[in-house]
Amino acid sequence: MKMWRGLVAALVLTGFSIPGTSVNRPVTWPVTWLLLAPAAAQSVDAIAIEGNRRVEAETIRSYFRPGPGGHLDQAAIDDGLKELVSTGLFQDVKINHAGGRVVVSVVENPVIDRVAFEGNKKIKDEQLSAEVQSKPRGTLSRPMVQSDALRIAEIYRHSGRYDVRVTPEIIERSNNRVDLVFTVDEGAKTGVKTIEFIGNNSFTAARLKDVIKTHETNFLSFLGSANIYDPDRVEADRDLIRRFYLKHGYADVQVVAALAEYDRESKGFQVTFKIDEGQQYRVATVSFRSSIAGFDPSILRSLSRVSEGSLYNVEAIEKSVEDMQIEASRRGYAFAVVRPDGERNFEAHTVGIMFRVEEGPRTYIERIDIRGNGRTRDYVIRREFDLSEGDAYNRALVDRAERRLKNLDYFKTVKITTEPGSSGDRVVLIVDLEEKSTGDFSVSGGYSTTDGALAEVSVSERNLLGRGLFAKATVSYGQYSRGLSLSFVEPYLLDYRVALGLDAYYKEQLPTTYTTYGVKTIGFAPRLGLALREDLTLQLRYSLYQQEISLDSAYNNCNNNPSNPSLAFNPTPAYIQSVLGGVDPTNSASSGLYGYGCYGDGESTLPVRRELAAGATWTSAIGYTLTYNTLDNNKNPTDGLLIDFKQDFAGVGGDVTYLKSAVDAKYYTPLVSDLIGLIHLQGGLLTKVGDNDLRMLDHFQMGPNLVRGFATNGIGPRDITYASFGAVGDALGGTKYWGASMELQMPFWFLPSEVGLKGAVYADAGSLWGYQGPTSWAATGEVNTAACKCGLQYDDENVVRTSVGVGLIWASPFGPLRFDYAVPITKGKYDIVQEFRFGGGTSF
Repeated sequence: MKMWRGLVAALVLTGFSIPGTSVNRPVTWPVTWLLLAPAAAQSVDAIAIEGNRRVEAETIRSYFRPGPGGHLDQAAIDDGLKELVSTGLFQDVKINHAGGRVVVSVVENPVIDRVAFEGNKKIKDEQLSAEVQSKPRGTLSRPMVQSDALRIAEIYRHSGRYDVRVTPEIIERSNNRVDLVFTVDEGAKTGVKTIEFIGNNSFTAARLKDVIKTHETNFLSFLGSANIYDPDRVEADRDLIRRFYLKHGYADVQVVAALAEYDRESKGFQVTFKIDEGQQYRVATVSFRSSIAGFDPSILRSLSRVSEGSLYNVEAIEKSVEDMQIEASRRGYAFAVVRPDGERNFEAHTVGIMFRVEEGPRTYIERIDIRGNGRTRDYVIRREFDLSEGDAYNRALVDRAERRLKNLDYFKTVKITTEPGSSGDRVVLIVDLEEKSTGDFSVSGGYSTTDGALAEVSVSERNLLGRGLFAKATVSYGQYSRGLSLSFVEPYLLDYRVALGLDAYYKEQLPTTYTTYGVKTIGFAPRLGLALREDLTLQLRYSLYQQEISLDSAYNNCNNNPSNPSLAFNPTPAYIQSVLGGVDPTNSASSGLYGYGCYGDGESTLPVRRELAAGATWTSAIGYTLTYNTLDNNKNPTDGLLIDFKQDFAGVGGDVTYLKSAVDAKYYTPLVSDLIGLIHLQGGLLTKVGDNDLRMLDHFQMGPNLVRGFATNGIGPRDITYASFGAVGDALGGTKYWGASMELQMPFWFLPSEVGLKGAVYADAGSLWGYQGPTSWAATGEVNTAACKCGLQYDDENVVRTSVGVGLIWASPFGPLRFDYAVPITKGKYDIVQEFRFGGGTSF
């Protein structure tokens, strides 16, 4: 018989450290295993427990499992000891033999009374508490404490602070209780100092920096976080670069590596992307094949976004597949799957694309489970799906739903995955979401050469009450304009994909250096919007608004028509005194207007005074806008086409009638290197309807919005009744206009791309003509006849205005800013030139 006496195993762990953490004093783990083998095997009931306060003795005994015959041998005791220690409930465990029994002596780990954080300014206590495993009223486990310290450090690293140090401290209290305090030295943000690309022969580094989300640190980096090193973001940037090359024809591209090296001297990272571009491919052929009986694949040809001779574009192919698969499903082939095959010709650098239509697996959607939407209602999410429970599973429709959910801008992340259903032909869609704040409060301010200084306060909510509703209230106050507007949008009217919008507004435009009069407008405008296709939308609208002109007395205080006493007679108006040197041209025999006193003496143009006398005017109009949009980026486009065609008919009630049509087209295309070309074409036509005269306010007014280098309302028909006396009146506007512009935009290669500065050179041409408003006013005796030219005299020559200029475009953190300097080359005789133009603002 073997006798083991005094077999002792002691394990003491002291003073270890983990990178990113530190301990302010040695952490001693006094766990002693003292194994004294009994002379004979014992039963579980013979085990004595000592030192336990919270843990029941039977719970401790349960870790010792007897062998055959119900007796404990040395191996069973050893196994029980290991399991008991691994629970983390005990600070010390001893096993010895006394009086013929096995005695298990334990020292329980203290209970955590409080978990606190100190020094954490950038990350809130609530976020750290949710991440650590040590909890109040839980048992203190030193391995867990060290693990928590590592976790806190990792959280800070993901927020860009790699110099963080986390020190756990255990403060002993009475009754075997402790406080656990994590002291955090956050350190400074660790930014990306440089971003380099290796192997990019076709695109400059500046162009590729625009593609990725990570930015270099610069003097404006404090306004954002894109310069903070985040390994997950860098890895995502690899995919963005690859997708960019695949979109531009590089079918063999590989982003071999994304390396990040920390420079301790500069305390920042150098990120390097290694790229193997390969060759650029074009599409040689586009063909279709179907293995489904009765399905003609040629019906899908019109849905292809790639054509023979075009650059190979993976994004266009993916969108084509989506459209084709949805069309096949619409035609009754619910399980049809469209797969693109590419056959490369490595010598000719071409790809032959074949879209194969096959019968996919007959799989149905058992249910759709939504997770993570604490605020947003389920139906707001489900209505973005074109399929529901019981429908055939269609990956293209699922991908479209995921894209729509992302475009809602309600969620930080959206991911749709599948899990097996209750049978082999059933799947469960899992929609995982992470919500984000959807409310905005902004205070904005700006200045432009047109509107002067302007301040605006707005409150908006994109997901009102979690129901997907949009609401916004805006108040603006400026040097020349002020107003109030309220907007509301229901994106799904009666559960159809039709958006209902309601707008109510009040706007007051004050006189400026370009106009002698002010205009007050109050209105209401409901509208309906619907998507005809992914790239084609239609908006239907109705507008009801009241307009009223106001005129300073200096420009309107002369009238000797007793039938209109609202305008009192003043023999010496302020305008005549200040502008015409006290001489009334209408009392001059040489003026051809002798006898009319001060009627039409240049105080303000005749149409303005007519509309002033008419008082408030109501306009009731219906209209629509058809928009075709293939831009790659709505905020900063580099490729694609945007066309707006709109028409409005006034005369559905109200005081005025007209038909107004306008078209605006912009085409962006990348040229060489980072050079972007823009062609902008526009035109409009105002048509008189019925016998009512067109108001001056209903005419098109043009200036730098048509041809840069001219003032607001600076081109087109103008009152020149007293031009010979040096008095040129207000712009009258026209019924016809056209405009054409060519612009080249390029970044400044010597500046970091994230600064957001671009330069532009351009040439503009256009014209505005065809005034059809009032030229006479019988109420004041102003008539324009062959016998007497004593009404409105105006210049309406159809002159082509042209200009060339340069611009500076800044996507600044303070909002979009643009500076233009344009020089007119050709202009009308009475046009007003304004070579410099600036506009911009900010929100915070």
